[in-house]
Amino acid sequence: MSVTNTAVTSQAGEPVPNGPCGDDDCGIRDVLVRLGDRWSVLVVVELSKGPRRFRELERAIPGISQRMLTLTTKRLCRDGLVDRIAYPTIPPQVEYRLTTMGSSLSDAISALADWSRDHKSAITTARDNWDAEHPGHETNATV
Repeated sequence: MSVTNTAVTSQAGEPVPNGPCGDDDCGIRDVLVRLGDRWSVLVVVELSKGPRRFRELERAIPGISQRMLTLTTKRLCRDGLVDRIAYPTIPPQVEYRLTTMGSSLSDAISALADWSRDHKSAITTARDNWDAEHPGHETNATV
C-alpha cells in the first residue's frame, strides 16, 4: 500500500466498506452514543410502559438524580424519541411519552434484553473459561 493509496481492498480487488454501515453514514455512532449513556435505555424502557410524569420516572429509575433525568429526557426529546407535554396547570405538570420512533427503539431494546437473557449463562461460562486460560489479565473485571 502506497502513502497515497490507503484504501483497504478485498480479495477481488474491490474496496472493503468502512465501518458497520459501509461508506455511508448510517448514524450508528449517534445511536450508540445516546444508548451508551447510563440512563437513556432505562428511561426508554420505563416510557415503553406508558406515559409518565417527571416524578414517576424519577421514582421508577433507582439512582437517577433529578439533574440527570432532566438532561436525559431533554436529549431523548431532541433526538425525537420522546415527547414532552407540558400542561398549563398550577403547579405545572409535565408528561413524557415515547414517539413512534421511540417505540420502535423500545422494540429493539426488548429484543436485545431477550437475547441477553437467553445467552446470559453462556456468556458467563465463556468469561469463566477465558479468565481461567488468561489469569491476571486486565479484562477479567466484572462488567
